[in-house]
Parts: sequence; C-alpha cells; structure tokens
Amino acid sequence: MLGISKSSRYVAHAILILGVLIVAFPIYYTFTASTHSLQTILRPPLPLTPGDHFFKNYYDAIFGGVGRIGGVSVDLLLFNTTVMALGIAVGKILISILSAFAIVFFRFPGRMLFFWLIFITLMLPVEVRILPTYKVMVDLNLIDTYAGLVLPLIASATATLLFRQFFMTIPGELLEAARVDGAGPWRFFKDILMPLSKTNIAALFVIMFIYGWTQYLWPLLVTNRNDMNTIVIALRKMISFADADTQWHLVMVTSILAILPPVLVVVFMQRWFVKGLVETEK
Repeated sequence: MLGISKSSRYVAHAILILGVLIVAFPIYYTFTASTHSLQTILRPPLPLTPGDHFFKNYYDAIFGGVGRIGGVSVDLLLFNTTVMALGIAVGKILISILSAFAIVFFRFPGRMLFFWLIFITLMLPVEVRILPTYKVMVDLNLIDTYAGLVLPLIASATATLLFRQFFMTIPGELLEAARVDGAGPWRFFKDILMPLSKTNIAALFVIMFIYGWTQYLWPLLVTNRNDMNTIVIALRKMISFADADTQWHLVMVTSILAILPPVLVVVFMQRWFVKGLVETEK
C-alpha cells in the first residue's frame, strides 16, 4: 500500500486483531462453559480453560433431550431450524429470480404496476403483516408445520429488486442472439441467466439463510409443540428466571451448536458471497 508506513500497518493490524479478540471472546467463553458441569458454572468465577465434561454435555444435549423444552433433543431443534432456513433461502431466491425475470424480459399490461406493488411491501413493518399472516396460517391448518414456518417468509421484495437491477444490465444483443439460436424463454433463463446470476444467488443465499436461521418472532407464533420449535425459541425456553432451575451447561452447548451452521455457511461460501456483493461486471 503506497503512502502508508510500516508502523501504521502494524497499528492497523493490532487494532484489527484486538477487535477480533473482543468479538471472539464471548464465543470462546460460551464454548468453555459448555465443557464444564452445571455445578462448576453455578460457582463463579468460571474457569477460562475447557473442562472435562465436553463429551458428556454434548451427548446429553444432542441425544438426551432437554427437560425445560419437553425433553426434545437438540438434534431435532437443529433439523427444524435447518429446514426453515433452507426453505426460506431457496424459496426467496426462486420466487425473486422468477419475478424479476418476468418483469424485465416479458411485456404485459401492468408489468411495472406489479413491480411497484412488490416494492411497496418493503415499507410495511412486520407488525402490520404478522397478524393477518397468522390468521391465514390458522385457517389453512398450517400451525406446527414446516410449511407454516417457511411459506409466509419466502417472498422477498429486496431480492426481487436486486435480481431486476442485475437483469437490466444484461445486453439486449444477448437476448437477440438467444432468439436467433431458437432459444425459448425457459432455455434463455436456464442456460444464460442462471449461470450469469450464480454469484448473486450465492450472496443472497448466505444472507437469506442467516435471516431464516435467526428468526424468532414468527416461529414463536406459529409453533406450539416443543418438537416443532426452532433452536432460537428453544434457547429462550431453556432459560429460567432462577439460575438454579436452568441447565446452564446444556444452554451453552445449545448456543454453540446454534451458531455453527451459519458460521459454516459463511466460511464455505465467503468467496462467492464477497464476489456477489462487489462484482459489477459479468
């Protein structure tokens, strides 16, 4: 980097490392607590080194069931949350990319009206939509179902807008060339638009997966049975007002397991994620 001295780079790196340590310490502290017994956690100060209950605590949480949430095991909670997060991410991308494709490449009456109706939904707060949506789920008997968890959250005006803006940058000559080659709308979408959109899809998938994984209010409303809870809801139920009634070792295990999937998604897809956010020329 031109114009920056060696000492300035050291200071910048030191600040970045300090920031990482500040952010990472609570996660390390949670992991450390997840390896100790309940008695050790209830007798502060908690040691900063891992304990000898790692395998027991994780086995009890994953396979043994947690009492405060009806004996449901964490593996079922992770499965419920994964289904919800994947369903929301994939559903949002599919609906948004098809909506943007229709708005940009088809000419029909009211095309822009439909787009602006979709766009206006960004201005509606969640509180305005959540009660009518819940009423629809009740009428359709979708309470305590995976469809009830996923379907109301798969529409995304933001993703539709992003795909529309990208599709508008595609040269018209590409569309004309596809027509000359005899490609219909579906083939043009599948063979040309989808490959060009893969970085955008990857970036949106990471964002939407984390959005679905961290949902709290909607799963709280639409699930009554403990075996249909997501891991975020279960974490709240596991914590009691009295420390002695809370199985803190299992809470810490569940917290660590709850953050692992989003972290893994970001780590394995970070190259595509960054490329999809910063790439302007396709």
